[in-house]
Amino acid sequence: MITRRSLLVTGLALLGTRGDAAEVVRQVPRATLDEAAGAKTSAVAILAGGCFWGVQAVYQRTEGVLNAVSGYAGGEKSNAKYGVVSSGRTAHAEAVEITYDPAKITYGKLLQIFFSIVHDPTQLNRQGPDVGPQYRSALFPIDDEQARIARAYLTQIEQAEVFDFTPVTKIEMNKAFFPAEDYHQDYLVKNPRQPYIMFHDMPKLADLKRVFPEVWREKPVLVGAPRRLGRQGAGS
Repeated sequence: MITRRSLLVTGLALLGTRGDAAEVVRQVPRATLDEAAGAKTSAVAILAGGCFWGVQAVYQRTEGVLNAVSGYAGGEKSNAKYGVVSSGRTAHAEAVEITYDPAKITYGKLLQIFFSIVHDPTQLNRQGPDVGPQYRSALFPIDDEQARIARAYLTQIEQAEVFDFTPVTKIEMNKAFFPAEDYHQDYLVKNPRQPYIMFHDMPKLADLKRVFPEVWREKPVLVGAPRRLGRQGAGS
């Protein structure tokens, strides 16, 4: 199996290229159904779109995001460990838990960024060079309101025919989130010149700044030492 880890030793051969998931920026419309801005003082969204390094990095640079933690969602607490998840034999996806201020950014806006620049939702169980169900495109709504918004938005972008192929993004309800190991947190900030990061993730930040300048923040919000207890759901 080709993974991002194996690409680290051959990454220099890819100079001048961009990762598959970041090659095309789609003009995905804003969500017509969204949560009321400022209805809550804080909220959480859990998204999975391939390697969590790049997903986390994009939202760390998004205004209104209070925290973005890399982790695992969709499976059991007992196997929420990188060495097991990376085998592809668990129900987990590499995911990011985003805590945000609804007065500054909404769930629908987070989804617009997710489908526009974070990943390619038409790739089934992979993103670029990363292959396996742990790299699937998935949304993990934490309540019925988010589920309604997510379903409506998927329908909206399908009807808009933004993509050449139908998105394969899954909506998975009542799943727990478990933070990943500390060395995965703030990974892009700590390793900006690593080949995988340079080729597959740094372009996403450039796209965020260019496509969504209204939410771009120069200084990323960092995790530091994440909490070890995950958001509790049916999978815990």
